Parts: sequence; structure tokens; C-alpha cells
Amino acid sequence: MAPIPEAPGISETATDNNFSNDEARDKSRVTIVGSGNWGSVAAKLIASNTLKLTAFHDEVRMWVYEETLPSGEKLTDVINKTNENVKYLPGIKLGKNVVADPDIENAVKEANMLVFVTPHQFMEGICKRLVGKIKADVEAISLIKGMEVKPEGPCMISSLISQQLGVNCCVLMGANIANEIAVEKFSEATIGYRENRVTAEKWVQLFYTPYFSVTAVQDVEGVELCGTLKNVVALGAGFVDGLEMGNNTKAAIMRLGLIEMKAFCKLLFSSVKDSTFFESCGVADLITTCLGGRNRKVAEAFAKNGGNRSFDELEAEMLQGQKLQGVSTAREVYEVLSHRGWLQLFPLLATVHEISIGRLPPSAIVNYNEPKAVRGSNKL
Repeated sequence: MAPIPEAPGISETATDNNFSNDEARDKSRVTIVGSGNWGSVAAKLIASNTLKLTAFHDEVRMWVYEETLPSGEKLTDVINKTNENVKYLPGIKLGKNVVADPDIENAVKEANMLVFVTPHQFMEGICKRLVGKIKADVEAISLIKGMEVKPEGPCMISSLISQQLGVNCCVLMGANIANEIAVEKFSEATIGYRENRVTAEKWVQLFYTPYFSVTAVQDVEGVELCGTLKNVVALGAGFVDGLEMGNNTKAAIMRLGLIEMKAFCKLLFSSVKDSTFFESCGVADLITTCLGGRNRKVAEAFAKNGGNRSFDELEAEMLQGQKLQGVSTAREVYEVLSHRGWLQLFPLLATVHEISIGRLPPSAIVNYNEPKAVRGSNKL
């Protein structure tokens, strides 16, 4: 699908100074909720566009979970002084119109476009803090991989945001290793939307740059689940790398993983489109995450140590404060499979979790048979 073109009449050079107060009030204000590696890259992308596009206020607020750096300085102070997230994205200028704010309620109070990009396990608490604190006309987008598992079943993060905050929530997923986008290497992404294509076009405008190509598809669940499940498959790819099983084996894991991803998506949401798996959020994101993502990297170290060091320990040692999503997502997926009696249909997804918790050795990643029921009914 080709990128959605810019809306007619939007100037690339006009600034806020060309507008009356009434016109300025009609502009969209953007706040990014989260400031890790990917959140900081999102801020860089968005800030470059708000300076150019007259539909947006120049300033981009970024909520930062406050930390004290080894120097004794506050992270927000350093970001605002240096225009750089020295902890999570060192060496990259975010844009002088990015303002770091440690007060989440203050950061969101004027915004009518909210970009959520935090570890998924924190989102329910964040949403509870924001109830009644956001404007009535807010549109949201989630860049978060993961889901919440509740007694009534799995809840996607976009649905959690919509339900708790009463807002429409799109999603953005894709083959997006943040550090590569930060240095402006070409990448693609997919925005999933429900019904409002006009809002989707606005999000495309906000993220699209010559080096970050964004397309939109009407399939929130498909886009979001692809971005969620690929991290589980990437753990399997990391186990293969740690055991030096080779590229043939890793390719097999990726293929089997894609089959199970599609089958899982279709069983949970019949509305998921086959074409979504061929967007950046699908096969491309799976490939890049299995080749170079942090889940693959830490899983490789886990397997090299024979599973004798926990993922929590390796995460703390290797990621400098960043969070893995694959291990917690594998657990959540396993809960869904177990509750619904689907474990035998998804041996790869189930095995990844059992390896991650030490129930099986890393070598078990290849010690199962592909279920014919899944294979025969879910061909790509």
C-alpha cells in the first residue's frame, strides 16, 4: 500500500508565527508518553514534522519518568539543556522543540494527540493516572508491543487505552530498530486504524519522513498483534543463535513463528486481514527483530549460559534500563493458550515460554513437531 499523501494545502515552510490566535488554537498539540529508546526516536521524528506542518504546534512535550543520572543531574534537566536523551538515546539530537516534562499530568493537559510508547506492563497504571486529566478531543496512538491478560481474556494495549480513557486509539508497528531510525537509516512502519481514515492520515503526516515511510491499514488488531507476537518468536531466534544452530534453523523458526502468529491472530480476531502480515508490521518486523532486536540479543545470551542466568539478570546487565517485551509477552500468550486449550496448536509459542522460565532447556526450541491443524488451515 502506498503512503497516504499529505493533506492538500499543508505548507512545508509556514510556522506558528504566521497565524492568528484563533488559528493557533485550532492546531494540534502533541505529547509523547514515554521517553525510552523508541520514545525518544518517536520524539525526533514528530518534532521534525511539527516544525514544518501548519496543522501542529511546534512544541512537542515528552513525559519522562524522572531519574537521577550518575552525575547527580535530573534526566529531564539534561534533556532540556542538551536536547539529547543521554541515557536512552545518547548522541542524537531530538529537536529544540522537544520539551521533557517529569509531571505526566502537566505533560498531557494541553495535548489533543497522545503518543503512548512505554513498556506495556506499565500502561494500566499510567491510564489510571490520566483518567479525567486529558482533553475531551484527544486522539491516541500506541507504539507499544504487548497485551494485558485479564480473566475475561486478552486485552490489547490500544483497547486498554480506549476503554480507560474513552479515546480512539490507533497503533504504529513495523520493522523499526530504534537506533537505526535515530541515525536516519531508511525504515518502514504501519499504522493500524479502525474507521476514521482522516485521523489515520494525520498520524501518517506526523510520523512520515523521507527516511521513515509510513502506511495505514484498517486493521488495528492485526497490526498490533503482529508487533506483539514477533518478540516471542525473536526469543526463539535468539535461542538458536546462542546454541549456534545456524541460519537454516533460524529461518525455520521464523517461518514457523509467522504461521503461529497468523493462526493466533485469526483465532482471537476474525477481522484480522491476511494482507496485514505482508505489511511492515508483519513479516518485515518479524525478520528484523529476529536478526537484530534486543529480545534476540538477550535470548542468545540466555542460551549461551544454558539457561542458568535469568532474563531479569541479563536484562539489567545488557540493556541499561531498557525493558524486554518478549519474555512477559510469552507468558501472557501462554496464559491465553492454556486457558483456551490451544497449547497443542501453538508449540513454538508455548515452547518459548517454557524455555524462558526454565521448564525446558534452550535446545528444546527445535524439539517439537509443527501442528498440521495450524499448518493446513492458515497458509500464507
